[in-house]
Amino acid sequence: MKYLVIILFIIGMVGCKDAKDVKATAPTISLVEQIDIQNNGKELVQKHCNLCHNPNASAQNRIAPPMIAIKEHYISDDTTEEEFTNALLNWVKKPSKEISRMPGAVRRFGLMPFQPYKEEDIRTIASYIYNFEMEEPERFNENHKKGNGMRSKNSQNSTIQEKKSQKSVEEIGLAYALSTKQILGQNLMSTIQKKGTLAALEFCNIKAYPLTDSMAVVHNAKIKRVSDQPRNPKNSANSKELIYINSFKQDLEKGLTVEPIVEKNNSGEIAFYYPIITNTMCLQCHGTKNEVTPETLVKIKNLYPKDKALGYSTNEVRGIWSISFKE
Repeated sequence: MKYLVIILFIIGMVGCKDAKDVKATAPTISLVEQIDIQNNGKELVQKHCNLCHNPNASAQNRIAPPMIAIKEHYISDDTTEEEFTNALLNWVKKPSKEISRMPGAVRRFGLMPFQPYKEEDIRTIASYIYNFEMEEPERFNENHKKGNGMRSKNSQNSTIQEKKSQKSVEEIGLAYALSTKQILGQNLMSTIQKKGTLAALEFCNIKAYPLTDSMAVVHNAKIKRVSDQPRNPKNSANSKELIYINSFKQDLEKGLTVEPIVEKNNSGEIAFYYPIITNTMCLQCHGTKNEVTPETLVKIKNLYPKDKALGYSTNEVRGIWSISFKE
């Protein structure tokens, strides 16, 4: 009897240990939290990351690795969410060759220019990347798809899966807008980083139109950036575009998710409209007088005597993409 008690005690202890282990490894994130991470994280990735990391960019137009490639290089089966978050925070705060885990991407695209993002936003983005599948570019390498070096197990077990996008006219228009924004944004950020804000004004004055036109040729579309407060009068919005600019402003003020506006005429031509929203970088040339240096203000006045594009804050509608193409 004594031996039976001892045996039962040992079994009980092992059982308790196993139960504790299960509890320790069980997910601590609720379904509601997962939905919150997905919605907020996806929005932040689209707002802050897809300018350069857009998965819809073609291989020849890519200016930074897609987010799925970043996930592969930074997250393995043994990587915790905290470890990944810290790695991403360190990289965003001070991009350098020494801490990069993607030397091939650095050689091809160069170092990511520094951007002053909120730590809270980076943590949300990191959680979204860690817990959810990222959209794959077309013809993504089969080795990547098999999950080599990725936490494919984590993605498969996630309650909510990202659905692979279908190419609707909205997504085609958005791809045209984002790829053009990529080219302009990357060149602008590079100019600011290497030569400063005054040189960036020269870039916008000389290069913005040719670059936009070249992307219009690539996509076989008409691509415009227009505003109700243009810097260059050539970018003035027409009566219909002004209505859509005001509509986007109202949606943003109400905290609504901004969706593209799409119209189709009888000849099958698509008209696509999508807002251009200000970020911190924009304020160097489009902010208030407290944010724009006196030297920059003088330069703006010389290059754009009829300028109306000052006084903005972050997360405001600066204008819209006005794009037309055949379906």
